[in-house]
Amino acid sequence: MNMDLNHNETIDCFMNGRLSLIQSKDGYRFSVDAVLLSKFVGVKKGDIVLDLGTGCGVIPLILLLTSEISYAVGIEIQEELASQARRNAILNGFANKMDIILGDIRSCPITKSSVDVVVCNPPYRKIKSGRINPDTRRAIARHEILVSLDDILIAAKYSLCKKGRLAMVYPSVRAVDMFVRMRHFGFEPKRVQIIYPDIKTEASMVLVEAIAGGRGGLKVEPPVFGQGNFSIR
Repeated sequence: MNMDLNHNETIDCFMNGRLSLIQSKDGYRFSVDAVLLSKFVGVKKGDIVLDLGTGCGVIPLILLLTSEISYAVGIEIQEELASQARRNAILNGFANKMDIILGDIRSCPITKSSVDVVVCNPPYRKIKSGRINPDTRRAIARHEILVSLDDILIAAKYSLCKKGRLAMVYPSVRAVDMFVRMRHFGFEPKRVQIIYPDIKTEASMVLVEAIAGGRGGLKVEPPVFGQGNFSIR
């Protein structure tokens, strides 16, 4: 399919050619965290999925390719990324099953209690932690400049139906922050999977799935090393 590209964009193929993605050459590009999150999240046939901060749309596209969800919605505040996500839905044949909203999750632009699953690969670096990338697009995607963990949890609580599921990926060093704030907003962590760069290195990230209004009881799944069984190539 022919697809109009901006001068700073490329089309890259992933998943052995099953997925084609328009991405910026020099702006923010998705990482393997998104791939691992899309594999980890529990989705059921007919689910409606909302991706908060969808970027180029990689997570909902992987879910549409690999599961039987009925519809996916992505919210993205950066116009360039929202445009890429819309075109990626068309490029991969999901224009009728995926919607991209240019908007701010702090004033969540969807109907209350309308989705079954929320996923989020959030900006998780604190403003004063480390060097902020001079590229504004990358900085917004990586640092809590426009959105905080609380903002994400508030949007998820607003969007999810009763007993809806929230899945996130977050740095292991901030895992306690995530668990505490999840419970504060009425989410009970139910599944956790820890990501290690390799067998000899301490954990880097955690994948967490929580249920809105769920009961206690946490399942810790086998760890993931490196990119697991997946590659972004």
